Amino acid sequence: ELEEILNFKQLKTSLKEAILLDYYTAGFWWAKESNFSVIQLSGFMDLLHFLLENLRDKHMTLGDNLKELGKAMAGIGETDSDRSGDLNFFSIEQSKAVIDYL
Repeated sequence: ELEEILNFKQLKTSLKEAILLDYYTAGFWWAKESNFSVIQLSGFMDLLHFLLENLRDKHMTLGDNLKELGKAMAGIGETDSDRSGDLNFFSIEQSKAVIDYL
């Protein structure tokens, strides 16, 4: 099903598609095994996509990409609405687990 969602047509002959499918499948199953809710799972998959785009399109270094991850995760667990980010549906423990996974 993930193959269809990602619109991969040449999975059997394209190493790039096979690697991307493995990347997203591994992330999906890790999040599923971490008992993420549907919203958290969706947010995690968006985060995987965001980080991959930073590498592929913006040619960010690992350090710069980790800084972007930090910005995306900033404010998790804080009640101040100005500080809480788009990923505020993760708990502090879950956000630590996400960072460890990545």
